[in-house]
Amino acid sequence: MAENGLPCLDLLEATPEILRGLMAELSDEDARWKPEPDRFSVAEVLAHLSHSEGHCYRMRLDRFMSESLPEFEPDDAQMYLDLYRDADPEDAFDHFEEQREANIGYLRELPSAAGQRKALHREYGEITLSEMLHEWALHDLGHIRQIAELVRSRKYLAGAGAMGRSYKLNP
Repeated sequence: MAENGLPCLDLLEATPEILRGLMAELSDEDARWKPEPDRFSVAEVLAHLSHSEGHCYRMRLDRFMSESLPEFEPDDAQMYLDLYRDADPEDAFDHFEEQREANIGYLRELPSAAGQRKALHREYGEITLSEMLHEWALHDLGHIRQIAELVRSRKYLAGAGAMGRSYKLNP
């Protein structure tokens, strides 16, 4: 792969494989399990990742590259809870994975100067594409951690017996 100087691309490219490993032993029932009514299931996190990949990140990426100082609205996952609620985990993951592959391919073809392109974010002010890539990586890592906690709680805590009592999980 050609290195174009844009940050975070290797992590962003690795996210689907990391998630696949975390979910290797999950059944459909496990993926839909919610630790509390107001918390996300793995399926809902996957639906959120799939939705935000295209409707937030790719849209912003395209606007960074086609407009001079585009304006971005804040993204609020809470607005889309109904969309995520009944999502099929396998379909959501497949869609996320396809979009991510396309996005990484596009990003790897950009010139290094693209990282300095600017946009105006209504909540944060002026941002660069490079800064958005770092935030995208933060977003991925947060949801990787969230899914890991859900998997730990659902699949492995009970099986650890008395040893599981020493773990403080927050799924």
